[in-house]
Amino acid sequence: MAHPVEVSGREAEVLAAVGAHLSNAQIAGRLHLSVRTVEGHVSTLLRKYGVADRRELAALVGPDAGPAPPPGGIAGLPAARTSFVGRAAEQAAVLAALAEHRLVTLSGPGGVGKTRLAVVVAGSATFPFGGAFVDLVPARDDSVPQAVAAALGVAEGPQQPLEAAIGGRLARGRSLLVLDNCEHVVDAVAGFVERLLAACPTVTVLATSRERLAVPGERVVAVGPLPLGSDAERLFADRAPEPIDPGAVADLCARLDGLPLAIELAAARSAALGGPGLLTGLGDYLRLLTGGRGTEVRHRSLRTVIGWSHDLLDGEERSLFRRLAVFAGGFDLPAAAAVGGVEPPVAADVLGRLVDKSLVVHAHGRWRLLATIRAVAADKLRESGEAAEVQDRYRMWAVEKAAALVEPSRAEVDLVLDDLRDALSSYPPGPDPAAHRLARSLGRITHARGFLQEARRRYEQAAAHAGAPDEQARDLRSAAECAEVGHDTGLAFDLLVAAGRVAVDGNLKATALALAVDLACRCPATFAVEVPYERLCALLAEAADAGDGADPVAATRLAIARAWNAGPRKLWPDRALAEAAVAAARRTGDSLPLSAALGALRGAAVVGGDLQEAHRLSTERLALVPAFDPTEPEGAAEIEDVLAVACADAVAVGEIAAAADVARRILDADLHGDSPHLSVSTVLPALVLAGDLGWARREAPAMWEGWERAGRPPAVWLPVAAQFAALAWGLSGDEEQAALWNARAAEAGGANVFHLQHAPLGVFTAARTAVHLGRAAEVPEPTSGRYHAYAVAAHAELAVVAGRPDAAERLAAAESGSAGHAWAAACLARATGRLHGDHDALEAAVAGFERIGARLEWAATLLLLPGRAAGGRAQLTALGVSRPG
Repeated sequence: MAHPVEVSGREAEVLAAVGAHLSNAQIAGRLHLSVRTVEGHVSTLLRKYGVADRRELAALVGPDAGPAPPPGGIAGLPAARTSFVGRAAEQAAVLAALAEHRLVTLSGPGGVGKTRLAVVVAGSATFPFGGAFVDLVPARDDSVPQAVAAALGVAEGPQQPLEAAIGGRLARGRSLLVLDNCEHVVDAVAGFVERLLAACPTVTVLATSRERLAVPGERVVAVGPLPLGSDAERLFADRAPEPIDPGAVADLCARLDGLPLAIELAAARSAALGGPGLLTGLGDYLRLLTGGRGTEVRHRSLRTVIGWSHDLLDGEERSLFRRLAVFAGGFDLPAAAAVGGVEPPVAADVLGRLVDKSLVVHAHGRWRLLATIRAVAADKLRESGEAAEVQDRYRMWAVEKAAALVEPSRAEVDLVLDDLRDALSSYPPGPDPAAHRLARSLGRITHARGFLQEARRRYEQAAAHAGAPDEQARDLRSAAECAEVGHDTGLAFDLLVAAGRVAVDGNLKATALALAVDLACRCPATFAVEVPYERLCALLAEAADAGDGADPVAATRLAIARAWNAGPRKLWPDRALAEAAVAAARRTGDSLPLSAALGALRGAAVVGGDLQEAHRLSTERLALVPAFDPTEPEGAAEIEDVLAVACADAVAVGEIAAAADVARRILDADLHGDSPHLSVSTVLPALVLAGDLGWARREAPAMWEGWERAGRPPAVWLPVAAQFAALAWGLSGDEEQAALWNARAAEAGGANVFHLQHAPLGVFTAARTAVHLGRAAEVPEPTSGRYHAYAVAAHAELAVVAGRPDAAERLAAAESGSAGHAWAAACLARATGRLHGDHDALEAAVAGFERIGARLEWAATLLLLPGRAAGGRAQLTALGVSRPG
């Protein structure tokens, strides 16, 4: 009897996330782990369950019919540190509002308890697909989407802005997004929420703000003070360390207008001052606030109570309290010590005292000031005359902290990112070594975090703070690499040209301009307007004049650009020049230019029709990938190119197992963030040919929807993927869906790209589906192109199945036209076995399909062997494939 698999609690969480089809990076963000830790848990789970890959692991979690919902609950929801007092009517009113409205705003003055009410409501509301709680206190107008993305654990992807990635995540099902403390970014939040609600019909937003968002359809729920004579006094009693005379408590609560935060601050002082002392001390502070009970009076009353609590601090406590106001978000002990100008043991002691007095909040090893309290602390800092000194220490802390974040987890980045942004924004314009260092670090960090557009902007900021032209050129090149990772190749080209023009060092100039030429020739489909050949020639000549030939890397980059720009036709590198570039690259000892040079030679092999050589060169490039740093923009761009091309080249020569292996690496590497039209389209052909039809049918709709959400950008791999999706549906017996995806393939590709390079795919999918269904369908003759071998082999087998008199001649012609193609060889062996009843040919086909990892074809061939048909039927059923006709 099989024993149940034992997994730890953390492994169970990772398993659930894998079942929800989250990438390793997304799991790391959700569970606050490093990506490497997640990789370790996934490896352990694969071993414990005895499955080959994460798709099989995901299948253990939920039904094959569709993806499991993401782990339930509201991500980032603060844990309660104290009991929740009162508010039963308000809680019921908010839950009722959420049931009828997609935007509900809790509005009221600071300190009235909006956040706590929102937390309680979010924890009790029912949203099957969970959601996220987002504290916007540290956010600024330009970082609201980043704050939401951080809470959701999503990343910006190429051709997919961050807001589209957020919408894609929340579109999975009914979910709740809680936006807390919106008042200081109310216009930015209003615009974001309006766009999100329009794009994502499954999301509901609960906001807290001192003012309404003024978004159409908003339902505002006013949150007032706690009622006197009941809940206000109960709150004081709950928070006070020891009992106080009820009459004094009632008097205090009345003077404090029932404001929960003011009551908690007073309660924290009750043990030291007692009821009479509290009344006397507060009376002096509140005497000037008599008259009126409006929102403004309550706000002034709260600030007065905070000021009173501050004035009771000793000198050491006051000093650290006001200095902590510079932090936009939370902070740890080393940060508090650095900015406070004290040793860590002193900072720990004083922070503990401030927590006891409810002026600082502590949770999970970090501290923070509530927004209203921070405003008072900031006033005290300005009055102290030491604001400039503290600001300098804050900047110095930010510079060092950013530099120290090497391969951080998403959670580590999200804890400090807002403060790093604030520190950078505090520097005046112009050259500054510290600002330059911080901006470059932020570029690296935000790139690794998946905020591609922000990363580019940070490198551009670094260029603005650079002290020398060559520093500026390096910063602009890094910005260009971020744009390339984001598939904004036109902008990347412009930035590279700008880097070349600003550089003083000749080899630096030559490298930047050569990279611009390389990019324009290699990726023309992603440019809105192709760069004219004449301009590229001029740039290449300028680069050649600038370089001195002594720098091997610059010389190699020039050689690569010459190979790609050998003639006016894009994507048409010259073989001899590419071979020279590879020779130059090998002399550098640098893997990045070597990979780029091999890419040019691989392109020349494709131009010459030598797909086997292209596959060999792509395999050589794959071996270089471990040397690339994925956290750096240049390394990330090369990794994406190598893996995508290697997967496509393995498919092109029929080496399905190799293609599927690269496809798994692409999915595990999370190269495209939340851009399914890129990630899925890159791997879907390989996985369909490997037999993963259920995965293809499940993921193809998300791929198409993602492409449409991204604005239908130029699609390199999407037309091919759509054609293979049609094959997946056809082999599953759904002719209506197959026809839909055939139409989508033509729609995404356009006449030029699709019909010239990928036209044989239409013949292949039609013929292969007809063979599977046992139909004598009329299929056009195969044309030349990248997938010609698939087409001629499937077309010849269809001739056999249809009983055409020229079937033998077609088989012979197909063998000649697909020599060396692994999939076609196995298919033609099967066709020969069908035609002549040749048992040995059928066994050879079985062995061929098994060797290349084509599970579906292997199973379909077993059906033709009487002694092995049962195994074939079982495998086809497991793959979700309809029984062949």
